[in-house]
Amino acid sequence: MYEKIQETASWLKAKMVTHPTTAIILGTGLGRLAEEIQVEQAIDYKDIPNFPVSTVEGHSGKFIFGKLGGVDIIAMKGRFHYYEGYSMKEVTFPVRVLYELGIKTLFVSNAAGGMNPGFKIGDLMVITDHINFFPEHPLRGKNYPTGPRFPDMHETYDPSLIKLAGQIAREKKIRLQYGVYVGVQGPTFETPAEYRMYRTLGGDTVGMSTVPEVIVAHHCGIRTFGISVVTDLGGFDNPVEVSHEEVQEAADKAQPIMTEIMREMIVRSEKLEHSKNERYNTDHPTEEWKSQS
Repeated sequence: MYEKIQETASWLKAKMVTHPTTAIILGTGLGRLAEEIQVEQAIDYKDIPNFPVSTVEGHSGKFIFGKLGGVDIIAMKGRFHYYEGYSMKEVTFPVRVLYELGIKTLFVSNAAGGMNPGFKIGDLMVITDHINFFPEHPLRGKNYPTGPRFPDMHETYDPSLIKLAGQIAREKKIRLQYGVYVGVQGPTFETPAEYRMYRTLGGDTVGMSTVPEVIVAHHCGIRTFGISVVTDLGGFDNPVEVSHEEVQEAADKAQPIMTEIMREMIVRSEKLEHSKNERYNTDHPTEEWKSQS
């Protein structure tokens, strides 16, 4: 599998006209964030060697190279899910490829069911931690050389990016929630009892993606920011039926706010990272760094 990852990355590198260090994985109903991107290249998943093909409505399956807010990025329009029948190695294959392409920061979005009684449909929840309920671990098997055999999972979601999201939300007066995302295999939505169980265990939202991708990104040393759109509510006194179409509709309504936060975060995080690199590059120290020595 590692050879296939490198083969795919080499194929993409030969076609890339930019060299971004930031990537976004767009979740259910959130693919329209791609409309904010100044597209320079768009490659269908089916045309990329060794790449899986998304089978879920709302996941169009394109690898997009372009700019968002003036920043070079890669956007995955469509992701892969364990419930589609893929192995965890296949689900997380794109993240491994992103690492080989030089990605250092990954933004991940998803649609999720809300279990926190303080949440409402349409809320955005910054993921501060997760609980992994997938039956297969994405790091199971031979360890890849991108990280340790037993990676530490503290601060899996980058604290500086979480802080930046809060700052942007306050400036723009956007309602932002924070909490723990529970990753489950699907494809069924949760029963009322399951919602209550996940809530009792400390979860605030629940969904069928993100966790495997983030684990692999963390293993590769990629700093990660995750955000959920609360598209339905469960586990409360009055059960509410939910469909995939309703989830997409709720996610679509949250799109303008999601777009605003993501755009600002990408621009500002890129500036912060660039500033940090200039300040701490001891091989070629900047005047600012030398003045503080």
